[in-house]
Amino acid sequence: MTTGTLVARVVPPVVGRGAAKILERNYLVYRHVWLIVFSGFFEPLFYLFSIGIGIGRLVGDVTGPDGTPIPYTAFVAPALLGAAAMNGAVYESTFNIFFKLKFGKIYDAILATPMQPTDVAVGEVIWSLLRGAIYAAGFLAVMGVMGLITSWWGILALPAAVLIGFAFAAVGMAATTFMRSWQDFDLVQLVTLPLFLFSATFYPLDVYPETLRIVTRLSPLYHGVEILRSFTLGVFDWSLVGHVAFLVAMGLVGMTIAARRLEQLLLT
Repeated sequence: MTTGTLVARVVPPVVGRGAAKILERNYLVYRHVWLIVFSGFFEPLFYLFSIGIGIGRLVGDVTGPDGTPIPYTAFVAPALLGAAAMNGAVYESTFNIFFKLKFGKIYDAILATPMQPTDVAVGEVIWSLLRGAIYAAGFLAVMGVMGLITSWWGILALPAAVLIGFAFAAVGMAATTFMRSWQDFDLVQLVTLPLFLFSATFYPLDVYPETLRIVTRLSPLYHGVEILRSFTLGVFDWSLVGHVAFLVAMGLVGMTIAARRLEQLLLT
């Protein structure tokens, strides 16, 4: 046996290759039920239409991040874009992952091959954030048609939405590995609904009571909304770095926990 052959046998599988196989499998499954993938896109879109047609005209202008007046609809739209990315990532990384894990036994079969739990975690998180990115891309297109993107920096709102999807997909998958029944998914709504309502989504942060401001700054969706508003309105400051770092750290921690939990559940 040559040294080269020996090395080839002991080198662990490449994570990127295994994750690509997970993505390929999901694509082959979902191409026949594509309507389900787009179902969660419409809720924030309906919010945008209702606000633009009704509430936006009643409220008029509000103070933007740089202190200048902006239409209320332009203030809310980036937040709803972030909510669309969150919804897509959370729906995919919770309900669908739970079915595969507890009922479909998909991962048991996958891990019987040379693939590792990290391959599964990375592949599923990428697939979940892609669903969030699809929601975000469609929502961003609607914003463009409605004239709610006032800066060319708005192009970067899509990768920012992908970052939001990454953070929520990773944490969503990690949380799913601790769930024992479908009733536990009531907790998903219990978490995502307050995030949607109280992440400076509909009101500037400075109108919140001081205690609620502190809590809001801990919301991952708040950090995502601030990034998206910066890009769509073309207003930047150094706090943007902190918002990005928060979401990156959240995603990495969530993915690490998800991989370890899969290993504990399926390989021990």
